[in-house]
Amino acid sequence: MLWFKIKLFFQRHWVGLSIAAIVVGAVLFPIWYLAGVEENTRRYIISMNVASMPWMVLNTVIFVGFLYLMQSGGLSALKKSKVDAAAVNIKFSDVIGLTEAKREAWEVVQLIKDRTRVKAIGGKILKGVLLVGPPGCGKTLLAKAVATEAGVPFISISGSEFVEVFVGVGASRVRKLFKQAKEYAQAHGSCIIFIDEIEVIGRKRVLYDAFGGGSETNSTQNQLLVEMDGLESGANVVVFAATNALEEILDDALLRPGRFDRKIFVGRPNLEEREALFGYYLGKVKYSPEIEVPRLARKAVHKTPAEIENIVKEAALIAARGSRDMIGYKDFSEAIDRIDLGVAHRLNLNPHEKEMTAFHEAGHLLALYLTHPTNDVFKVSILNRGGAMGVVHSMPSEEIYASDANTLLAHIRTSLGGYAAEKIKYGVTTEGVSSDFANITRLAHNMVWKLGMGKTGFLGDFTVIPQHERSSDINNTLNRESQDIIKEQYALVDALLRENWPIVERFVKELLAREELDYDEIVAVFAEYGKPPKPLKTGVPGA
Repeated sequence: MLWFKIKLFFQRHWVGLSIAAIVVGAVLFPIWYLAGVEENTRRYIISMNVASMPWMVLNTVIFVGFLYLMQSGGLSALKKSKVDAAAVNIKFSDVIGLTEAKREAWEVVQLIKDRTRVKAIGGKILKGVLLVGPPGCGKTLLAKAVATEAGVPFISISGSEFVEVFVGVGASRVRKLFKQAKEYAQAHGSCIIFIDEIEVIGRKRVLYDAFGGGSETNSTQNQLLVEMDGLESGANVVVFAATNALEEILDDALLRPGRFDRKIFVGRPNLEEREALFGYYLGKVKYSPEIEVPRLARKAVHKTPAEIENIVKEAALIAARGSRDMIGYKDFSEAIDRIDLGVAHRLNLNPHEKEMTAFHEAGHLLALYLTHPTNDVFKVSILNRGGAMGVVHSMPSEEIYASDANTLLAHIRTSLGGYAAEKIKYGVTTEGVSSDFANITRLAHNMVWKLGMGKTGFLGDFTVIPQHERSSDINNTLNRESQDIIKEQYALVDALLRENWPIVERFVKELLAREELDYDEIVAVFAEYGKPPKPLKTGVPGA
């Protein structure tokens, strides 16, 4: 181990050592030579050299600088960064949430630590670990935690840094990267390479390209495959790669055993993990004691850790602009709306347009609050956001990964609520229903054509059958059934709103006066009419 460290030191500093030796020789030799020269001649030689020294130094610096740029690949040279594990200093305890991903990553840490034992029984250490998941979920943070816990050097690089206009540069950079990693592994026992955006160089290769546009990516990926195959068991280099793209776009050769041997999915946090994330980020700011972390976590369903951090930061900015000393719930509500829906704008609407918008949103609100089995409402607004004249902001009350027929029908009822309210009040409707109609048509079409949720007994995904191969009778039957679903749900929504019309008018009055209503204000109005809210779920088991 000591010999490898000494060897690595000389390999990294041979240029500096050579320059130092040349400088020493350049000083000692002239001193020895001038010692035997006549006094007047010696003074003349020294004065001439001193006078010309600045120009010689300048010329040398320019020459060496250009030579270095040429040898290192110019200004676009590979920017790989090696970081010692101690400098990373991110432990598994610092990674909030990601319970399943951390459990799988810990196995990799144990394999790196027990590499001697793995070799003793004839096994081989992992060569590659692929981290797959949405952006902002902590893939890079998890890779750093593995390096810290394993106590090995960590080389970080982006896949885009391998791409260059000159053919062959990417492959050369891959060779340099793995050469450096092997040297660190020999000196420190092991080394981790982290390649972010692996899809840039890892997507499926184009084998038949008439114009040669994919040749550079192909050669870079081929070199990566060769290097991963050439990782000897004694090198102990583990390659971590992260991607936000679908795993299917990566080349099969990268995913086979012997390359990326382990795949870890780093997904969005669940309710319990979101509570922990909010608790962690709230610990860095001043917030009102009335803030309930379970409510924030419930409102942030499907949010990533990066998005949760952004919500807290945005809420702090809103509170600061409002000259408040601490963050309140309204600040969080406005922060989520601003991130999800955009900044609110007050349009100069005439009284009739404003009232019609209020009735439209009140219809959505009642259909959602009273009939939806999984979604809950958190805000209703008649302010312009993202081009919409009003909005009912709803989120699932818990993680739902596969919607059933009841949930899809509830989506249709909620979208029809605005149309039904306008029709009941005015007898006519506005262009504001266009996006709602597009949504319900798509949902009903998918239920009948793809999911077998119709009443006529047709099963299968009929969209996979080419149009010219489907009979007109099947097409007409399925289209009629889609319309039947929409009409049936509209009748239910129309009856619901007529039965609860005093509540609709009460919400219209509140919206015209205040423009926006938050969750607490919405629940308070419904409670006046004997409509209690859904029970609040928490992330604590048994709660």
